[in-house]
Amino acid sequence: MHSANKNRPMPQPIRLAYLVSHPIQYQAPLLRRIAQEPDVDLTVFFGSNFSVRGYKDEGFGVGVQWDVPLLEGYRHDFLPVLRDPGTVSATSPLNHGILRRLAGTGEVPAFDALWVHGYASANAMHGILAARALGIPVLLRAESWWNDRPRSPRKLAAKRMFFRGLREMIDAVLPIGTRNSEYWTRYFGNAVPQFPMPYAVDNGFFERNSAAAAVRRPELLRQLHLEPGRAVILFASKLQPRKRCADLIEAYRLLVANQERSSVPYLAIVGDGEQRAALEQQAAGLDGVRFCGFQNQTEMPRYFDLATVFVLPSEHEPWGLVVNEAMNAGCAVIVSEEVGCQPDLVTDGVEGCVFRAGDTLGLADTLLRVLHSREAAAEMGRRARERVRRWDFEQDVRGLRQALAWAVRRPMPETDVAERARYPLSRNGA
Repeated sequence: MHSANKNRPMPQPIRLAYLVSHPIQYQAPLLRRIAQEPDVDLTVFFGSNFSVRGYKDEGFGVGVQWDVPLLEGYRHDFLPVLRDPGTVSATSPLNHGILRRLAGTGEVPAFDALWVHGYASANAMHGILAARALGIPVLLRAESWWNDRPRSPRKLAAKRMFFRGLREMIDAVLPIGTRNSEYWTRYFGNAVPQFPMPYAVDNGFFERNSAAAAVRRPELLRQLHLEPGRAVILFASKLQPRKRCADLIEAYRLLVANQERSSVPYLAIVGDGEQRAALEQQAAGLDGVRFCGFQNQTEMPRYFDLATVFVLPSEHEPWGLVVNEAMNAGCAVIVSEEVGCQPDLVTDGVEGCVFRAGDTLGLADTLLRVLHSREAAAEMGRRARERVRRWDFEQDVRGLRQALAWAVRRPMPETDVAERARYPLSRNGA
């Protein structure tokens, strides 16, 4: 019997195409991990290379050249360009050639499945329609959740109509978290199966590099003119209105109003953008505030190492991957209830605190709760690291494999049931 099994031909790997606007720093390590699966033959199709060649990020307001590899470790192809202004919108980038690539040639077989990132762009719909024309199953992953921003009744009606048509073209969705799963259930009901593929970062990278950064901590303290031993509140994001950094500065003002200088925490603001000048003016007179500018991926672990608590006070935040990063560094975290990752990663009083977006008094109170003792903050940080360790690329690979087995109707090795039970997000987001 052993000999018969040995001589049995190996099944062909599932040929998976992934369509996305451009190389994204958060996704590159996940794509490398998926490419390691021996029975998944991944090819990534990009609409633009602007993130590789360097560009001015509209949110950060500065030129960006990522210092981590975006294209290494997986097969990829840039689609022929019709329109590429170097930004992402409903109509850009705009490409052609996806139908021909999905169909294959005489020497190259057709793809077995198409995974699409997002649905609200011409490119995404082009890919979905091309796949349907060829009879290729479509997997959809996106960031939306139901209450991420206000919409008029007219827009909601139009969206429901759009999703009635989209539902017929999607074989499965890959929810990034609980709120995203609820979103798919609202629009697709039970007609489209869900296979969780949570929003994760390269946990090992941020945990290792944040720990290693401790050696260089005195250097960064001197660079930022920070006294050793004082707590540090960290904000890291684009300086634009919906990130609500102004709320954090106001909450910081309330927090430090009646404290002795020696016990006042610092507030380090990492990032750049349209609001920077206004925020610097708002912070005038607050000696403990430091504006650190945009920091690249390899520099961020140094700031996480410095932080006692990380704060993301955003409204309408689809997920907030920077929260994952901070938790990997062992930071206690404070997030508004409008940060998409909150239900999955942050329980009030456990890994940090949760407050109502826009409530500066509430934010000041949560800062006081976390910072009332170093021991309390450190314990929250320890719990944060433990929780985010279970929100990882391995869970993503399991979800993707389950979706492929469903959509392609080809058996794939089962995910270990005991291992699957470690994760809280069910097939329907419960």
